[in-house]
Amino acid sequence: MKIPFTKLHGAKNDFLITMAADIPITDLQELAIAICDRYTGVGADGWMILDPTGDPDGSYDASIRLFNSDGSEPELSGNGTRCAAALLARTQPGKTDFRIRTGAGLKHLKLISRGESEVRFEMNMGEIRVIDLRTQVQGRDAVLVNAGNPQCAMPVEDFSFDWRAVGAAVERDPRFPDRTNVSFIRRVDAHTIDVRFWERGAGETNSSGTGATGAAVAAIARGFAASPVSVVTPAGPLALRMENQAVYLTGPAEVIADGVFHYGKINGND
Repeated sequence: MKIPFTKLHGAKNDFLITMAADIPITDLQELAIAICDRYTGVGADGWMILDPTGDPDGSYDASIRLFNSDGSEPELSGNGTRCAAALLARTQPGKTDFRIRTGAGLKHLKLISRGESEVRFEMNMGEIRVIDLRTQVQGRDAVLVNAGNPQCAMPVEDFSFDWRAVGAAVERDPRFPDRTNVSFIRRVDAHTIDVRFWERGAGETNSSGTGATGAAVAAIARGFAASPVSVVTPAGPLALRMENQAVYLTGPAEVIADGVFHYGKINGND
């Protein structure tokens, strides 16, 4: 079975996107696990189904459905949604505004710049809610945030500890029955934070749009950062600003390759 895809990355957070019309099966979780496998599949942090037909009443231009590499289905990915917009922009070169329906509602993206291979979008992440400003998770200081998906943001002095092991434990802490994303925040200055990410269903990632949003909002709420915030990730900075209670996140997206995944060749059911 041949599954066409386009591979993109948003600040080295990589995704495979397949058009909805090109998916002949309904067992999407197993397909997501297979195509995202970095050894026997194409390899990615997540797989996305893009329906570019939009809504007849014009309320949105396209819709997406996202799967993590473990087959779970999160509500939203900031980097992933930018990647979907980049794919739409490739086929609609004159368009600069995109409204994409996600599992966390409608998201509006504005094209900021277009290079030879990379485009940059500012994405309206909506109103981000702080659920618990001061709490303890796994014995560590934390801020709980809803950024369209659950975020546990943990202020730290440095990254010299085994933050990956902590992230894995926090993700599955009993406090989070649906698991949670985890970010570790180090203050650099009043407008800069350095962050590491452990994503629900994907593990360590080079960056995260919703994670960066949750981390920045947590830092602002705690008073050790102020808008605008540069969120430094292992893949480079993401820019965040707050305006009228909404959060706007700016970052890149880039097409890597187009291809076809031969699904079923390992299991012998192709």
